[in-house]
Amino acid sequence: MKKVETSAKTVEEAIKLGLNQLNVSRDEVEVEVLSEGRHGLLGLRGEDARVCLHLLENEYDDDIAPGNQMDAGDLAQSILETLLDKMDIEAYVDILPEKMVTDEESQPSTVLNIVGEDLGILIGRKGQTLISLQQIIRLMLSHQLGRFEPVVVDVNGYRQRRLSSLQSLAWRTAEQVKLRHMPFSLEPMPAYERRIIHLALAGDDEVTTQSVGFGESRKVVVVLKE
Repeated sequence: MKKVETSAKTVEEAIKLGLNQLNVSRDEVEVEVLSEGRHGLLGLRGEDARVCLHLLENEYDDDIAPGNQMDAGDLAQSILETLLDKMDIEAYVDILPEKMVTDEESQPSTVLNIVGEDLGILIGRKGQTLISLQQIIRLMLSHQLGRFEPVVVDVNGYRQRRLSSLQSLAWRTAEQVKLRHMPFSLEPMPAYERRIIHLALAGDDEVTTQSVGFGESRKVVVVLKE
């Protein structure tokens, strides 16, 4: 019987770490708690919790990878939680009940929302750190599943708020262009934010959008259609 021993601050964190290493779900293992750990005194590090996960036999065929038996959303959540723990960031990860069609994908994506306090470090300037974190999770998930799975990583709902804000900006700008009959340039934006503006106005019969500039100075210009 295959098994793995892991340790972490809590029993649940150690179990999740072991599930991630085995690429399986909770119902495919038998959990043996070796130590529940203890807190340190006066700020000193205590003892980590330790568990042993025994992989149950005959739960899947030999020609199917264990990771493929686990729901992609649950596996992505486990990967992200493990990564946050390694970064010593106190937060938890919610899988939002609804999927979302994002600015980057045309197909619905599972949304992982990181919830906690003072998480600006995970967002970064104009959301660039968050995009990098999302790319890492997608790569790790694809490696374990053997296929690409669209997953969106958000922090305290930042991406959804930013998406709504940019769409509103696009619509307001379009109205100003129609009113004044003059083109209007928006501030420089990352590629994924420019795409939101383009998509928001794609169905407008009176205006169109263009990307101009280079590198970090690239921005969207809204103009009247000829």
